[in-house]
Amino acid sequence: MFAWVVLIVSGVFESVWATALGKSEGLSKPVPDIIFIVGLALSMAGLAYAMRDIPSSTAYAVWVGVGAALTVIYAMISGAEAFSLLRVLLICGLIACVIGLKLAH
Repeated sequence: MFAWVVLIVSGVFESVWATALGKSEGLSKPVPDIIFIVGLALSMAGLAYAMRDIPSSTAYAVWVGVGAALTVIYAMISGAEAFSLLRVLLICGLIACVIGLKLAH
């Protein structure tokens, strides 16, 4: 169970580094650059740890799903992307798939 917690947290850090990378303007801003590097390192370390107990295909799909969903949610909340009911429904579907992968494991 701990591997799953680590995997979800590393998915959160994936969202952090992806968002920071977007704000870094081509790795030209120091603060977003540092957040990107730290987030990337923590995200990859967590993914690697989780893959010791979770099959790599499942772990990677969950990691990407969590990161992608949170990145889009943050972008909609911050106004960087337009909010739409369709996007929310698709994110819910993505989250349902992540939960399904956990249940299937």
